[in-house]
Formats: sequence, structure tokens, C-alpha cells
Amino acid sequence: MGRMKDIYTELRTEELEEEDNMSKFEDLPEHMKEFIRAADVHREFKEAVQQKFQHAQHILLSKHKDYGPTNISLSPGGPLNGLRVRMWDKFARINHLIDTGAKPEHESLRDSFLDMANYAIIAMLVLDDEWDKGK
Repeated sequence: MGRMKDIYTELRTEELEEEDNMSKFEDLPEHMKEFIRAADVHREFKEAVQQKFQHAQHILLSKHKDYGPTNISLSPGGPLNGLRVRMWDKFARINHLIDTGAKPEHESLRDSFLDMANYAIIAMLVLDDEWDKGK
């Protein structure tokens, strides 16, 4: 197991160039090579997800600084209703852009999805009573 752990560790810390880097491990059974490749793909996916979360966090904190908490907490009908309306508007916008193929002039499709993700995070904060009420 020691050699396998060393190989796995070495491969996870290098940038793999598909078959070229795998050639130095040609003595391994193919199923182990596939396992190592899969672990690397999982690592890349995990890093991509982490980057998206970090970007969403940056945007959420930045907008929270600009808007303050009361734009959510004092929404007509309550904070969840306000979030529902905002999410509905974003969803309608996303549908329009996708269905018509229209090119947005101000906010990209990506930005709209990012806003939806952040509204979902805010909703969880509201539900968990962790959203600042802005008294």
C-alpha cells in the first residue's frame, strides 16, 4: 500500500497531462490508473466548485454592503416573500434569455444564475434566523 499511496500523492500534486504523465506508471494495473485519473478529475471539479462558491460569497458580501440588510428584512410581505419575488424575476429573466436567445445588455445569464444562488443563501440565512434584521 505504501507504493500506491506514494504514487497517488505524487499524481495528485502534479498537473496531469493525460497519457504522457501516466506513462511513468505503466507498471500499474489499468484499473489503478483509472482510479488515479478519476481522483484527479474529482479534485478539479472540487476546486471549480470552490471557486464558484468563493466568487458567489464575494458578490453576496459586496452587495450586502451596498444594499444593507433591510432591503430583505423589510420587504413587503416579509423577507421570504421579498426573496421569492426577486427569485421569480430572475427566473423569468433567465427563461426569456434562454428561450429567445436574446443577448443581455446589462446583466449576463451567468450573473442572473449567480444572483439566484445568492438569493437561495440569503433565504437559508433568513430561515435559520441568521439574517441581520437591520434594526
